[in-house]
Amino acid sequence: MRQSSGTLPRRSVKSLLGKVFIDTRPLQYPAYRRLWLSNIVTAVGAQFSAVAVPKQLYDITGSSFYVGLAGIFGLVPLLVFGLWGGAIADSVDRRKLLIITNGGLAGTSLLLWLVAYAGIPSVWLVLVLFALQQTFFAVNSPTRGAAIARLIPTHLLPSAQALGATVFQLGSIVGPLLAGVLLPLLGLSVLYLVDAIALCLALIAVFRLPALPPQDGAPKKAGLRSVLDGFRYLGLHAVLLASFLMDIIAMVFGMPRALFPEMAERTFGDPPGGGAALGWLYAAIPLGAFFFGLFSGWLHRIARHGVGVTGAVIAWGVAIIGFGFADSLWLAVLFLAIGGGADLISMVYRSSILQSAATDEMRGRIQGVFTVVVAGGPRLADTLHGVAGAALGTGPAVMIGGALVVLAAALSAVCLPAFWKYRAPTGDGG
Repeated sequence: MRQSSGTLPRRSVKSLLGKVFIDTRPLQYPAYRRLWLSNIVTAVGAQFSAVAVPKQLYDITGSSFYVGLAGIFGLVPLLVFGLWGGAIADSVDRRKLLIITNGGLAGTSLLLWLVAYAGIPSVWLVLVLFALQQTFFAVNSPTRGAAIARLIPTHLLPSAQALGATVFQLGSIVGPLLAGVLLPLLGLSVLYLVDAIALCLALIAVFRLPALPPQDGAPKKAGLRSVLDGFRYLGLHAVLLASFLMDIIAMVFGMPRALFPEMAERTFGDPPGGGAALGWLYAAIPLGAFFFGLFSGWLHRIARHGVGVTGAVIAWGVAIIGFGFADSLWLAVLFLAIGGGADLISMVYRSSILQSAATDEMRGRIQGVFTVVVAGGPRLADTLHGVAGAALGTGPAVMIGGALVVLAAALSAVCLPAFWKYRAPTGDGG
């Protein structure tokens, strides 16, 4: 009896922790675990290149124009090859495609390292290599996303998405901070070299994945017709279409990052050359998302994924309104962190909907659209918020944007009842 009474509390505590902390059950599946581990290695390394490319361009030219030009060189490949890459992922063995694209990413990082190490002062060479790297990423990203549902049971998809999102947010926090430390100590070229080494290590994990050949009904070729078929499929499935609409609403109306530099200086007291407030504003959203990710063990227990996305998007809008009202830095960081947590919840459920509501022969193309939406929404928001901030002031622009998120998300839920009523499938098969 003593042994039994002593065991029960331990089991109760373990059960409680399992309901609160991030659900790690997907890691019990070796294939998914290898893919996830490869994401850990590359999440931090990718941020090294994200820091190194604009720094290298500025060092070569001394002009922020060319730094901004890198945004176009990165966005165009994402838009074009994100869609086409999803079609390719549906028509070939996804493992082989991951090997090719991971190898391409590692190769371009090595070439960027060589250019930096040799001191070649060619801005166009750096921009072309960066565009090539983003091309490989645009194909790799939807392929990784489409592979997950083949590696784990359907009911674990929300938990897997939470694990992946938490790793990504950790990379978004640690990567730039670590790059800032290494840059003055080891030099710019070392950042590219570390990224290349990380990608090579990830490639080893990808090699050990099982074969993921196309299933019945998959397209034979990845041409324009295949891409258009993906859009037709999306148009016929209101749940999938609504999940993209919710993300567009949240990001286009409610992502105020273009206003961070002005707010850091004029609202929160940074000196003209920049200071700590700007860093905190940029770090707040990923910090909040990472914290919420650690305590995401309860997410898989909610079957009403449409309700989860809608509630999270509305919470994001409310947090952005609070950020617009904030007159102290720490209150602003708090609201942005809450928004980051809401965005992570939305992303987990949206990704799960894409994985479960789309058939396997369409998952790559749907993930390709997802890549384009995720990449394009915040960039469109930069333009809209910049114009609104200049015309109305930063605070009003932020608050209006947050209010539009709340209103548009609520209206979408009313107009698209199928999304509001959507429940996650209960099957165990992948």
